[in-house]
Amino acid sequence: MSDRRTLHRRHLIYYLKVFERDTDELLGHLVDITEEGLMIVSDNPHEEGKLLKMKMLLPREIEGREQIEFDARTMWCRKDVNPSLFGVGFKFEYVDILSRQIIFELIHEFGFSD
Repeated sequence: MSDRRTLHRRHLIYYLKVFERDTDELLGHLVDITEEGLMIVSDNPHEEGKLLKMKMLLPREIEGREQIEFDARTMWCRKDVNPSLFGVGFKFEYVDILSRQIIFELIHEFGFSD
């Protein structure tokens, strides 16, 4: 399958909150992240293929920011191990240069060592 992930997922030591930018609705909590996308765990299912304007609160100020903003498309959504939750995978569609650098720093500074 050509849409399969090519980068290794990194689980962070933080459970960061991810919101819809325009409404400030909590979409879920970050489970893992790569330079190409992220996975959250959510109380609600998310429609596949939908483009969302998102923001993620950072564990501390990084590069002068307390949050990053990006656009991401829902690639899949399925029941989590906990049946009251959903795992949701997103692919980044637009991330500005500074936010990409912060994502890289998150992965390398706060990611679990494998």
